[in-house]
Amino acid sequence: MRHGAYVLLAAQLLGVFCAAYAPTSCGQTPSGWLIHDLTRPRPPVVQPAPQALPMPAPSDARVLFDGSDLSQWRSADGSSPQWIIRDGYMESVPDSGYLFTADGFGDLQLHVEWASPVPPAGTGQERGNSGVFLMGKYEIQVLDSFQSDTYADGQAAAIYGQHPPLANACLPPGEWQSFDIVFRRPRFSHQGKLLQPAMISMMHNGVLVHDRSAVWGPTSWLQHFRYEAHADRLPLALQDHGNPVRYRNIWLRELPEVPTPGEAKPREYVQL
Repeated sequence: MRHGAYVLLAAQLLGVFCAAYAPTSCGQTPSGWLIHDLTRPRPPVVQPAPQALPMPAPSDARVLFDGSDLSQWRSADGSSPQWIIRDGYMESVPDSGYLFTADGFGDLQLHVEWASPVPPAGTGQERGNSGVFLMGKYEIQVLDSFQSDTYADGQAAAIYGQHPPLANACLPPGEWQSFDIVFRRPRFSHQGKLLQPAMISMMHNGVLVHDRSAVWGPTSWLQHFRYEAHADRLPLALQDHGNPVRYRNIWLRELPEVPTPGEAKPREYVQL
């Protein structure tokens, strides 16, 4: 999420400080690992099977980007996006800011295709960095993790700062890759109490990388934030991290809401 080698240095210093002085307060997470812990084991590398991309959208899908325009996207201030479109894809422009969907979404199935820059430049978090933010708060990391090392919870397909992917299924820079995400939003009571955390299942290039992973709260760099109640539907976002990452063929299917644990079921009435 941040530029340069100081990311790794900061993670190292944080780990040293927390181990010595405050093991439960400095980026400690429910997993028992510190956020961006450099000693956390890396996921095994898996070579994905060839994919038939772009993947056509199902009949009930809403297409958010078909390669022709950004009419369904906005900049953070609501103005027209500054990302560029060419050859059926959009590309992040440095300092142009995040892209947000014009509409909000809750439970969904999301398909995103992306490609990291060629030739590759930088190392670790500097290498093809971007992200897909569910509800604008919960990031799935986009990164060139093909034969490139970084902390486990920040590599491609990680739930950033929380859950490393079950496998490193990255393809070489420049090749089109796919994320297929099933997202269940967090549930809150009318009083704002968390009833159920957000849940993410996900395939990266056809390889399972998350199986109902519980999100601990909004994702962030070197910090563990707790949930705060928010709307049931919020925009998706794509991150500008200063790298010319490309996106194409983005579509989603809105999923039926599931009952929330602890919520009273609506009473049934009979028409007389």
